[in-house]
Amino acid sequence: MWLAIVAVIVGLAILVWSADVFIDGAVVLANKLNVPSFLIGVVILGLGTSAPEMVVSVLAALEGSPELALGNAYGSNIINIALVLGATVLISPIIIRSSIIKRDMPLLLLVTAVAAWQLSDGVLGHTDGLVLIVLLVMILAIQIVLSLREGNHEHEDDPALESSEETSAIRGIGTLFLGLLVLILSSRAIVWGAVELATLWGLSELMIGLTIVAVGTSLPELVASLSAARKGEHDMALGNIIGSNIFNTLAVVGLAALIAPITPNAIILSRDILAMGLLTLLLFAMCLFAFTTKRNFGRSSGATLVLFFIGYTFWLIQTVSV
Repeated sequence: MWLAIVAVIVGLAILVWSADVFIDGAVVLANKLNVPSFLIGVVILGLGTSAPEMVVSVLAALEGSPELALGNAYGSNIINIALVLGATVLISPIIIRSSIIKRDMPLLLLVTAVAAWQLSDGVLGHTDGLVLIVLLVMILAIQIVLSLREGNHEHEDDPALESSEETSAIRGIGTLFLGLLVLILSSRAIVWGAVELATLWGLSELMIGLTIVAVGTSLPELVASLSAARKGEHDMALGNIIGSNIFNTLAVVGLAALIAPITPNAIILSRDILAMGLLTLLLFAMCLFAFTTKRNFGRSSGATLVLFFIGYTFWLIQTVSV
């Protein structure tokens, strides 16, 4: 048992470090290619911070534990909004832009609705996985085209980006692949340790995925969002969360379903999908209110989200035997 605990703890620590390295490499390449700032927040950081979930879920599916992948994806989505975004705006309020209301939040609501609809028949098969991946490609294409039309917003006053411009593209590629390699190795240790703990403690793989693994793989989102908020990159902070949740729902679950069909516990519809849907609607309502009243997405909203996370955690504890 102790070996499994050590594997999870050490794996999570290395995973956070490797995710940071991965993101650094991605940002360097993005700036070398003059990619618009919006894409850095939603696509580059969204993909980078969701890489742990994707790798963990693919490995879980390959090792015959696809339900762990499902719990990891949906648990991370709940944690991203309720805990990560909640903690971020408690520290630094976020300004809501019109694109969040008109484009990004509606896309996230659509993705969440598709996830709930696919689970309504009690199974996620290969076709469902393919639909999710195709939908991801379509959404990425929409984001890229619209972002390019809005123009390139450089961050000339950002010291991190200025220093990255001095970094060679080769070094950026090397950093990217180093981060990805360590990411895979640490994620494999987490999957093994989590499955072992689930067996030893008599917990379901879904529960382990929703708690230990979901919290651990959401740490990169927390680091990235806090860093972006402190630098005044409000769009990037919120865009990171929205982009990460889209990647989690479509790429993480889609890849796992393509590898092995998933037959989830019935409680995931009545508890986890319900919580994720309500939380996404709550976030949209808060963003809409902040935008229409020209107020910041501030500390009261952050406190509400954190309280939601606490309530959801107690709900999980009460259903731990399921």
